[in-house]
Amino acid sequence: MSLDRPRAEDPYAKLPAVGSFTVTSTDVAEGERLGEEFVFSGGNASPQLAWSGFPEGTQGFVVTVFDPDAPTPSGFWHWLVVGLDAATTELARGAGTAGNGDLPPGAFQVRNDFGRQDYCGAAPPPGDPAHRYYHVVLLSDSHLRKTTADGRLADR
Repeated sequence: MSLDRPRAEDPYAKLPAVGSFTVTSTDVAEGERLGEEFVFSGGNASPQLAWSGFPEGTQGFVVTVFDPDAPTPSGFWHWLVVGLDAATTELARGAGTAGNGDLPPGAFQVRNDFGRQDYCGAAPPPGDPAHRYYHVVLLSDSHLRKTTADGRLADR
């Protein structure tokens, strides 16, 4: 079966312009190939990420890793962390291990497209062209709290 397909558009390019803040990493860099320690078949460790310069009034953050080039109609979500409060400005390498790893109190991982609640690194199909992985930190004007299986807010 051929996996030939057009390259997906940048999923963030069409969003409206908004204020920005700085996201840095000692482990990943824009346009660079991911190190073996961050791919699914390698070390499968989540990369270190840090952020600064966000607007006053920020209540929390969400961190995601998304692959728009996966051979699916909607790309592929590798990692989703929510419930990060405004005092959190960094996730250490490996914070996304199963069982919430070294996440700050109140933060939790949402089920990704692997069907797991942890970081799952790059895993393009064999022979596929290089994929892009967007490591994104989003800010929120409200603090997100974990819900129970039936959708109710959970006690912290």
